Amino acid sequence: MADLPETDGKNLVEMLDMLKPIPEPEPISMIPATSGWIWLGLAVIGLLCFAGYRARRYWNANAYRRAALAELARAGDKPEAIAAILRRAALVAYPRADVASLTGPDWCAFLDKSYGGDGFSGDLGAALTRAPWREVPTDPAVTALARRWLKSHKPARRVT
Repeated sequence: MADLPETDGKNLVEMLDMLKPIPEPEPISMIPATSGWIWLGLAVIGLLCFAGYRARRYWNANAYRRAALAELARAGDKPEAIAAILRRAALVAYPRADVASLTGPDWCAFLDKSYGGDGFSGDLGAALTRAPWREVPTDPAVTALARRWLKSHKPARRVT
């Protein structure tokens, strides 16, 4: 017990000054201990990049849809403006050869087929086909139907 420092006659502050500091542990490495975690991290990063790429492609592919919906909101309930908006959106979403020549009941049948409904085959579709050439009274139901078509139609697959 000769190794211990002399503590007789010392007060508490002097004894605390005699204490040696506790050694700090070495810092913990942030590098994974096994290569499996590295591969898993790289795979997760790759999947996140792929998901971001797909989300960006989806966003860009639907830019015409967002623009048409904004234009529809500005058009009010005017059937002639709604007919033009639907025609332009269809020309973007589908091949021009399939859409540009359609008129009357064929145009309404195409609109119904492309979104899976039957709203254009009745009076609302007839109002849209007459609107560019004749005065047609405004109808909020036409606007609602056009909005539903713009939101839910399935565009043609494009080969890129």
